[in-house]
Amino acid sequence: MKKEFIALIGLFLLSSFMTETPYEISIKQWQQQRIESLKAADGWLNLAGLYWLKEGNNTLGGNEKNSILFPADHSDAFIGTVALNKGIVHFTAATPAAVKTESTDVTNIQVFPYKDEPIVLAHKSLRWFVIQRGTKYAIRLRDLENPILKEFKGIKTFPIDEKWKIKAQFVPTVGRKIKILDVTGRVFEEESPGKLVFKINEKIYSLETTGTKAHLFIVFGDATNNLDTYGGGRFLEVDVPQEDGSSIYLDFNKAYNPPCAFTPYATCPLPTKENKLSIAISAGEQFHESH
Repeated sequence: MKKEFIALIGLFLLSSFMTETPYEISIKQWQQQRIESLKAADGWLNLAGLYWLKEGNNTLGGNEKNSILFPADHSDAFIGTVALNKGIVHFTAATPAAVKTESTDVTNIQVFPYKDEPIVLAHKSLRWFVIQRGTKYAIRLRDLENPILKEFKGIKTFPIDEKWKIKAQFVPTVGRKIKILDVTGRVFEEESPGKLVFKINEKIYSLETTGTKAHLFIVFGDATNNLDTYGGGRFLEVDVPQEDGSSIYLDFNKAYNPPCAFTPYATCPLPTKENKLSIAISAGEQFHESH
């Protein structure tokens, strides 16, 4: 009897799987990879702080006397000093072996500017590096034991529907720069390689892009924002086939929430006026406060 029950369960799971199209399976695989990337060591769920640096010395640690207060339960009382001097940032450790970069103990090190990748400093479960936003500099802190990682229950999505994979025409706008506002109120410019023009229900829409001509990045808003999706819009990436630039598809089933939907320590761009669509894009990731 037990074997028959197990066999029936197996047949049910197999039949459920077989009802899914290759496209649906590919989107579900993408969604799983998305969850894994959020939970990874360099993902957004472990962000634990964003601290703007003042010119001169900035002390950091778990003691409230520091100018930068790290989580006391995961930090020594005093870890070290971050010195900002006209765009150059050095870190000096309070004690030997308290801070490492990769596997090397840190005493004094320049952490900004860097060549290719940010220089990540480590102390217990904490990881941090310096970012620049306009003329300001900040420490972005990660905690590999952030409680949010354990509390995270995944992301609700709209039903997968291939109708939201829409063919688009790429219109080059080489040399054009667009002004972008982020959640901190900062306005900055980025070059736009082009815009994507497409139809939904016979109505023409367009979206400005940043990134490169081979890999386009889009921040867009639509009529689902503040209802079923994040109020600050969503992100979408588009790979442009090099052999046939005309075969470009906007796959809104891969529209995803910006980091700001999960953490207050990100500095996300907002959609430009041109990228706020009047139509409801009922595809991709949704947003609820439980996220």
